[in-house]
Amino acid sequence: MPQLVSLPADAPQDEIADIIARDGALILTGALDDALLSQVRAETQPLMDRSAKGLDDFTGRNTTRTGALVARSPACREVVMNDSVLTAANRFLAPYCDRIQLHLTQLIRLLPGQGKQLLHRDKLAWGGYLPDIEPQFNTIWALTDFTEENGATQVVPGSQHWEEGREADPSEVCQAVMPAGSVLLYSGSVIHGGGQNRSDAPRVGMNLTYCLGWLRTEENQYLSCPPEVAKTLDPALQELLGYTMGSYALGYFSPPEPSPDIPDTAPPELALGRLPREAPTAKKIAETAGDTVGSFVATEGTSPSA
Repeated sequence: MPQLVSLPADAPQDEIADIIARDGALILTGALDDALLSQVRAETQPLMDRSAKGLDDFTGRNTTRTGALVARSPACREVVMNDSVLTAANRFLAPYCDRIQLHLTQLIRLLPGQGKQLLHRDKLAWGGYLPDIEPQFNTIWALTDFTEENGATQVVPGSQHWEEGREADPSEVCQAVMPAGSVLLYSGSVIHGGGQNRSDAPRVGMNLTYCLGWLRTEENQYLSCPPEVAKTLDPALQELLGYTMGSYALGYFSPPEPSPDIPDTAPPELALGRLPREAPTAKKIAETAGDTVGSFVATEGTSPSA
């Protein structure tokens, strides 16, 4: 039976990239320190307690799933912005986009008695229309220990290289056994699925995934974290949520009421009360809109910032 490679959280990015290219997945241990892990648990437990079980076998009839973690949990925001993971995600997805975005945030709690999930590839969220590129970079953060008994995620190493339709033999499947505070990194093309929880306690993982900036996201971030919430966040996190241009002409908005003071191809940052941070977009907007940008931002009740 194969095994996943485990590395320390500060492993070199070249090594992380090489292993993901080969195996499609790896584990980073010690990725969350005890203080942040405790904070995440404290902020998310009440959310999970109010979450319903799944209604079908795929989502899990003894599983709860809880989203909107950026809006609901400051500690989860910090995990979303983990520097090592973001570096790996950007590197993995860079061949196919100018900018990455947050695809989904979800607590997955496997309760005792939950059976194995159907093995699958996450990129099928787009219906199988992206067979030749890697659209997605995934993480599952262990908020409890992940063991064979409590349903550690099943992974088929190397399956991202397989032809569509090939099914995994049980001998090709391993589990992402890891202590709490670790994180499983895996490709959107690798075959995987939730494990069976034969223990008497929940297994809790936090699924944070990233995708190409020009794709529709699985979790609608503009509804889960609407502008009135997003404008309170750090600019880098706002941009990861999609409140920025995906490329030069991708993602602009038009104000509901037309105004001579703002172009009808405005960058999303203006809806949050600030200018874009990055050139060339910021430079082009400043050159074409000039002082009218400040006028629009002022009507939003805030002042522009870089």
